[in-house]
Amino acid sequence: MAEQGLKELVGRVMIDPDFLQALVRDPHTVLADYQLSPEERTSVLQAIAKLMVTPQSQRARAFQTALVKRWAT
Repeated sequence: MAEQGLKELVGRVMIDPDFLQALVRDPHTVLADYQLSPEERTSVLQAIAKLMVTPQSQRARAFQTALVKRWAT
């Protein structure tokens, strides 16, 4: 079930720039609506931290790439 939560989160980040901005601005509030394992939550928070130095136009792709790399290893 937690895996589905992560897929939904990444999918929404990819199609909804306002959601991504909200996630970056207040990740704990946004993540409260998703069922994530502790490892997934940590990975998401680490990906968000890296977005702070990423140009806004590239954030959705960078977020997705960071999580794909994390879960592919």
